[in-house]
Amino acid sequence: MGSASDDGFAGSKVPLNDIIRSMNRVYGLDISGYEPSFLIRTIERRLQATGCDSAASYLAERLLVDPSEAEVFSRSLRVGYSEFFREPLTFALLERQVLPDLMERGRMTGRTGLRVWSAGCAAGQEVWSVAILLDELLASADRLRAWRVFATDISESDLSLACAGVYPAAALGNVRLRHVDACFTRQGDCHTVAMRIREHVEFAVYDLLDTATACPPMCIFGDFDLVLCCNVLIYYRPDQRRRIIAKLLGCLAPGGYLVTGEAERRLMAQAGGVLEVAPPAPVFQATRR
Repeated sequence: MGSASDDGFAGSKVPLNDIIRSMNRVYGLDISGYEPSFLIRTIERRLQATGCDSAASYLAERLLVDPSEAEVFSRSLRVGYSEFFREPLTFALLERQVLPDLMERGRMTGRTGLRVWSAGCAAGQEVWSVAILLDELLASADRLRAWRVFATDISESDLSLACAGVYPAAALGNVRLRHVDACFTRQGDCHTVAMRIREHVEFAVYDLLDTATACPPMCIFGDFDLVLCCNVLIYYRPDQRRRIIAKLLGCLAPGGYLVTGEAERRLMAQAGGVLEVAPPAPVFQATRR
């Protein structure tokens, strides 16, 4: 079951390619870029949820005739899980090495601000985590420097949550108390990201596999000092991963940093044109151009 050309999966007589072709033909949705084992797991979960006893019955009786099930299946492919300061070692490296280095390099070169792209931002916890660090670090800098975070995801529903910036108290378990007090306003059991931070962040729907654009249109030209694309690459086929990595690297400013998830370290090690900065964490620096 290692490729989308397999004859079947999970004991089914329906090939995975039939599901892929049907979604494209009936609904105009191209799901061929997803990693096959991820597609299989998603389909198996929908079999359980719908009570279908086989992929054949699920395809014929539900997926092809019920647009609402097709929408649920499509949403199931958009992995939106995230949390504040996920992978603490990576965020520690950002706080202590990467962001200070970018600030110092900006001071030396006269660059007037920092540009950050969070690609695949889900419900926004990653975006706000790095924004909190930028807010604190730049507030204590020798001179005020502008900064902007562009956050994108393929899911409009996740982006709505991210843009609202409202989270239950339980979601802030990884956030330092001083940041909770300084960077959020509390209303009952919910915390909202402070407006002074929100005004630095812009959200938009964007598909990383869009071949018509080299970077999100809202940011016009890329030139990012820092790009975060965490726990996204693992859900795509190798050829699609390479396309995404090439796009991310192409958007970096000279000497800029790319951050991925810890599970994607091996995938990035296979990519050319990057120099790993710190072996304990998946933080990479673009070859200076």
